[in-house]
Amino acid sequence: MTVKLRTLGAGVLAIAAAQVAFAPAAVAQVAITGVESVNDRIDDINENVADDLARAEDVARFGNPEFRPGLSGSASLGYSGKTGNNESQDFSAGVRLRFAQGQFVQTLGAALDFSESNNTATKEDVFAVYDANYYFDQNFYAFALARLQTDGLASTADDVRRDGFLGFGPGYRVVNTPDMTWRVQAGIGVSYLQDGARDSTTETGYLAASRFFYRINDNFFVTNDTDVLKSNSALRANNDLGLNVKMTDTISTRVSYLTEYNDSRAIKTDNKLGVSLVFGF
Repeated sequence: MTVKLRTLGAGVLAIAAAQVAFAPAAVAQVAITGVESVNDRIDDINENVADDLARAEDVARFGNPEFRPGLSGSASLGYSGKTGNNESQDFSAGVRLRFAQGQFVQTLGAALDFSESNNTATKEDVFAVYDANYYFDQNFYAFALARLQTDGLASTADDVRRDGFLGFGPGYRVVNTPDMTWRVQAGIGVSYLQDGARDSTTETGYLAASRFFYRINDNFFVTNDTDVLKSNSALRANNDLGLNVKMTDTISTRVSYLTEYNDSRAIKTDNKLGVSLVFGF
């Protein structure tokens, strides 16, 4: 389980259409005609939509997920540099590692984003999550979670330079049938915040989460994911309701409504509507 603490804007709507295939073009034409650029953009849209649709597919929905024993994972790295009228550099890297040994599964994920423009840094972001689960049986398990998010460019008291949490606790599957699953987990931990002025706060945090899945029929199912983090400084909660429909063998869609609450903000609630549609022919 990962607690989302970022602030999202309201009213975001994303619709992806069918993938367009272009015939190969000569190298000299690529930059001018934009064929390669639009293909890259379509690939990005398809990947974002696929990720949104995959959010409903919870690998731990029915019990101890069967991962390949031992160490497995993936890593990616990207770099681009530009000179001329404007000089810029962009570097990004991501890694996901999993170690599975019997009833104990550990996952580590990290993402780095660094950018600069005209010799001035414009982004220095690091996000890392460690998630460990020990399954006593198909219903009862224990978890440990560590998360760290940093913004190297944070410079004022209103900015968040470091946001971390370390917690652990038990989890239990209340319902575990082919058509309905519901699991809950709760724990205690330590929350750490540092602003751009280097002032920090360390306090006890209480974590609770719920994961609900209900299949109405073979083509329609509903999910509802809830995360709550309570500390002395703030109560933060996320609720993600998703309606997932497979209309035909080639058309699938997901409609989601995400609500984020943080009582330390002037406007406490943000809402996000998402629509993802994939079809092929």
